[in-house]
Amino acid sequence: MNTSPMTSSNAAGAVRWVVVIAAIALIFDGYDLVVFGTIVSTLLADPTQLGQLDETTAGLLGSYALLGVMVGALSTGAIGDYIGRRKAMLTGIVWFSVGMGLTALAADTLWFGILRFATGMGVGAIVATAGAVVAEFAPKNRRNYYNAIVYSGVPAGGVLASLLAMVLSDAIGWRGLFLIGALPLVFLLPMAWFKLPESPQWLVSRGRVAEAQEISARTGVVLEIPSGAEATDLEAERVGFAALATKRYALPTALLGMMSFTGLLLTYGLNTWMPEIMQQAGYGKSHSLLFLLVLNLAAVFGGLLASMAADRVGPKQVVAVTFFLAALAMALMTLKLPLGLLLSLVAVAGVGTIGTQVLIYGFVSNYYHSAARGAGVAWCAGFGRLGGIFGPLLGGMLLSAGISPGTAFYVFAAVAIVGTLVTTFVPMARSAAHRSAQEPLATVGAGK
Repeated sequence: MNTSPMTSSNAAGAVRWVVVIAAIALIFDGYDLVVFGTIVSTLLADPTQLGQLDETTAGLLGSYALLGVMVGALSTGAIGDYIGRRKAMLTGIVWFSVGMGLTALAADTLWFGILRFATGMGVGAIVATAGAVVAEFAPKNRRNYYNAIVYSGVPAGGVLASLLAMVLSDAIGWRGLFLIGALPLVFLLPMAWFKLPESPQWLVSRGRVAEAQEISARTGVVLEIPSGAEATDLEAERVGFAALATKRYALPTALLGMMSFTGLLLTYGLNTWMPEIMQQAGYGKSHSLLFLLVLNLAAVFGGLLASMAADRVGPKQVVAVTFFLAALAMALMTLKLPLGLLLSLVAVAGVGTIGTQVLIYGFVSNYYHSAARGAGVAWCAGFGRLGGIFGPLLGGMLLSAGISPGTAFYVFAAVAIVGTLVTTFVPMARSAAHRSAQEPLATVGAGK
């Protein structure tokens, strides 16, 4: 076993840059997700913006971006394990930023929908890559925590969108809010260009050992290079989506995809329709945006706390519990409760829906060996986005049918129960045994 030299401070610095860049990228993913929810009521009430809209059409517009995310994630999964993490991340940042800027200029619902789809493709590339690159740089005993930091960027972006909508919507309008989403092109792209290294472990999985050793020496990441029979076993592993179809991964991949489907249905459904549901329940616009803010803010902090528990007891158990808590909270939200207690339940629902999806990404990122990791995360993000597409549509159909806000919450609670049941069937112990026996893992000195 050959091991490259390590500088502890360099290793810590490399991890920090990877985490910061990936987290900021996903903050803008979350911003894109929630900013549409903050403007839905405006677009419904004012046909001079994009034309006449009803709830069903608005739900479709909310789903176009998610369809784009699915296409972008699956496309990146098909090529990401071949071209590398760095190229995929840089491409996603450019694509997403340009798409957000152009969406701000849309004149009607047709172009708005097209550009939402195109923007979603860039988001999909980022979501499919972020977890893979973090998993290959993070210390082994803190992988769920670092993944949670990165994917908490999604609800943090939701908090940012909610706050900016509350403060700036009257001054800059919905177009100005979308222009803010183009800012990564100005500052994040240069940061990633200079500070985001290629994953040494990915390079090893592609047989580019000399390049991996050079990056390892420069960043301080300890690189374990397999030799002999271990190397032969790894070379025989299938790469990308082909690996997901093997006996080793077929069933877990299907179940992990269903978990993500459920988590993203709840995430996008609640983020798109929470303000409108609460307005129909009798709360004013400022209060309805407050619910959205609490939903996402609780997901940020709750997801981080839950990730620390996941590093100790395993992500499977924690995800099952948080799904169940979300279902319980949403069922109780149908009762007429004081505002403070209602906000507390919204916070629990945020942890159990958006926060749970953060944990799912960490679960998936650490489930697969390096040659299949990008495809595994991409499958999770891509297939899961079908749930994200269905979430806004489901909310729109329920409200168009004239059902009560309470019934809408019961439907979302039932979806969370399904998530709990699916999670319990994921064969985590089998995967862990395979990984400990077969996968060479990069270890960072700062995390040892």
